[in-house]
Amino acid sequence: MKALLYVMLGGGLGSGLRFLVSKVLNTNGQLPWGTFAVNVLGSLLIGFLMGWAAKNNSLNSSQLLFLATGFCGGFTTFSAFAIEGHALFKAEDFWGMAIYIIGSLVVGVLAVFLGLWLAKTQL
Repeated sequence: MKALLYVMLGGGLGSGLRFLVSKVLNTNGQLPWGTFAVNVLGSLLIGFLMGWAAKNNSLNSSQLLFLATGFCGGFTTFSAFAIEGHALFKAEDFWGMAIYIIGSLVVGVLAVFLGLWLAKTQL
């Protein structure tokens, strides 16, 4: 039950921050930069957190539940990514859709690697 509380608290904070970032960066007629940004930043953060935890053995399971599962899980969003990709498709913006989907996947995975590398080599 305690673990669930950590995930819920972290998820609430992450979701709130995602809402704010998306509100600022997502504008009509453009690619959904807010969702792209939170997914890339969340990938970078989770990579860094997991690398930091592995290198320093400094985060306990409750902290990882709060930060990685809760906060990063709430901050990033696959459902918004999917619906925004669909909206680009419906608008027949096929190049925008391709750039957004491929870019999100590639940059997101690269951000995880970067976060892991930063945690292991720079700190």
